[in-house]
Amino acid sequence: MGLFRRGPKRDSRDTPRDLAFPFFSVDEAALFRSQVREAFAEHGLEVTLYADQVTDSAGRQFGLGNLAAVCHHDERGPRVWGDLARRHAGMVLRTMDSPSALDTLPPEQIRAQLYPRVISEDGLDPQTFGYARSVAPGLYEVLALDLPESVMMLTDEALEPLGRLQHLRDRALSNLQELPIEGHETVKDSDGMRFEVLLGDSFYTASRVLALDTVVPKVTGRPVPPEGALVAMPFRHQLAFHVIHDTSIIPTLNAMTAFAASGYEDAPGAVSPYVYWWRAGTLTQLSASDGEGLRIVVGDDFHELLERLARQESQDDI
Repeated sequence: MGLFRRGPKRDSRDTPRDLAFPFFSVDEAALFRSQVREAFAEHGLEVTLYADQVTDSAGRQFGLGNLAAVCHHDERGPRVWGDLARRHAGMVLRTMDSPSALDTLPPEQIRAQLYPRVISEDGLDPQTFGYARSVAPGLYEVLALDLPESVMMLTDEALEPLGRLQHLRDRALSNLQELPIEGHETVKDSDGMRFEVLLGDSFYTASRVLALDTVVPKVTGRPVPPEGALVAMPFRHQLAFHVIHDTSIIPTLNAMTAFAASGYEDAPGAVSPYVYWWRAGTLTQLSASDGEGLRIVVGDDFHELLERLARQESQDDI
């Protein structure tokens, strides 16, 4: 998975856009939906197409948002959309038609495959995920069961027979900390802007912000200082961070703000378009939408940090 994605030749942005998936033209969306219908039919299921989902005769609904985003970002273009749709339909149907892993796996194996996942509040039902922990405005941590072909978000009811919630959270975090670094790239320029980006196929790459104090030493060889780090989690397969040492934080914050917003747009498993200040596990939001774009928003603590870093550099120059 590349850091900056360059798409294949597609319909120009001035062609009429699809209402449900604006990253598709009307013609591209029609092709995408036809491929989805054919994919389910090849697996023996006739479905009714709607703008952003399909349903079968039993009333089961299959959302198309993530699949559409995956197709949109695949560098091979529309020629592989059929293959992606068939793979997706097969995985979804096998998952839905198979016995629940919660009924077939022993409790210890479930705990061994448990991970915390940071997700947007969009679509999070507080009635079934009452245990979800807020980690930043609009972002929550839930526990997920990692399976060979899918990820199962665990509800209050699913967690109840597995043990105490805090013990489950601790085990999930320990599992997260043990994940390998799949990919790492550095973004920098001649003006001192620099940040690191973790990339991977894992659905928990962005969620590694919850274990940043163990991730940073693996990548940089040094611990996170008391000043903390800037972090961004545009979508589930990316985590960006900049360890705070000096005033290079200023150009880096601007660059990461643009990076997060760009990565979030139309991404599969979108998490957040914003940048945060990480300090000892606490996230403080530093960018926000003003309706026309993004702006930097800093509170007194962060402003004091900037002033202290500037004073330190001034003293070093004397």
